[in-house]
Amino acid sequence: MWTRSFSLYFGARTISLLGDAMMPVASALAIGKVYGIAGVGYVLAIWTASAVLVMLFGGVVADRIGARRLMIGADVVRVFTQGIVALAFLDGAPPYPLLLVMAGLSGMAAGVFEPCVNGMVPLVAKDPQRANATLKIAEAVTHLAGPALAGVLIMVAGPVFVYTVDAATFLVSGVCLLLIRVAVPKPEPSDVLSDLRRGWEEFKARNWMWSVILVWVFWGVLVVGPYVPLSSQVIGADYGWVMAALGLGTVLGGVVAIRLRPRRPLAAGAVALSLYVAVPLTVALGLPLPALMIGHLLGGCALAFWSVMWSTTVQTQVAPDVVNRVNAYQVAGSVAGMAVGQALAGPISLVIAPRDFMLGSALVTLGVAAALLLIKPVRNLPRAAPTPTTEPAPIPA
Repeated sequence: MWTRSFSLYFGARTISLLGDAMMPVASALAIGKVYGIAGVGYVLAIWTASAVLVMLFGGVVADRIGARRLMIGADVVRVFTQGIVALAFLDGAPPYPLLLVMAGLSGMAAGVFEPCVNGMVPLVAKDPQRANATLKIAEAVTHLAGPALAGVLIMVAGPVFVYTVDAATFLVSGVCLLLIRVAVPKPEPSDVLSDLRRGWEEFKARNWMWSVILVWVFWGVLVVGPYVPLSSQVIGADYGWVMAALGLGTVLGGVVAIRLRPRRPLAAGAVALSLYVAVPLTVALGLPLPALMIGHLLGGCALAFWSVMWSTTVQTQVAPDVVNRVNAYQVAGSVAGMAVGQALAGPISLVIAPRDFMLGSALVTLGVAAALLLIKPVRNLPRAAPTPTTEPAPIPA
């Protein structure tokens, strides 16, 4: 698996994930000190909204020019935006409109970057499942290390340095991607609307795919979206330890996904996903810290295994010339449900006690897993043999 192309892609993805994980903490601490909680909220909201708005077009462009080129362009934009914010903090209090503009540009870059992630894996790895599992482990590690690194750098060196480091992560990612050599299929001449329509038709034609995304909207609204704001309120000071256990569980789930190769990956993933019920249930019951950590360890492992099965299925079941467009639709659907859940967390807490809502989330988790298993196209979808890839010959400068 560790060919030159995959090694470079792994490096690019890992360092890029580290930069993504640093950004929310850097924003909360640096911008919050100047503009308060509301100021941070608006910056993060602009970032998320910008990412969702351009995601579908990102998939179209990726299929036209190649995912690698678009990812490099997205990294260049984020080097620029994070560098500008670093320079703005030299004066202590950067203009707030500047922060909003940079957040919008950075979010747009992330939005066009994300649909390319799945499409690149089959191009650089002969074994997509093992590659996805390895990348999932790296993602879990960066989600643990990124916030901690950002917090330490803010306290020790200040916002200028932490935003400079954040910009450097995207620079390294772009350089690694630049060194990868992959074949890009030449697309047929078409316009943007035709490409969007083709992506939608490909997405709609796969019953297993749109069925999962439809179920996933409920998962995002009622489970994952409200989880962070509500559970952090319930758990309190021990929240960091609980999140560390969740991250460790994600690492273990990636390791398990490297070894297990079920004949029906989505069915196996759905069975594993039912174990995620331990996450909201332990919070709802107000269990002591050791039990909370064990529950989140199990939940992280379950969610990581499902994620690897899902990513591998999409990569191996969708034609390479449309995979980025199809990815854009399925990612946008998943993120939309989560965004709605995040937005509703505040109003929900005024009507329903957080622990009571977490109990409902536990029931929804079981319902989601059952629904996935009851949907015949999802349950019966067989494992697809990936198209063999070879390490391309070096291209002369």
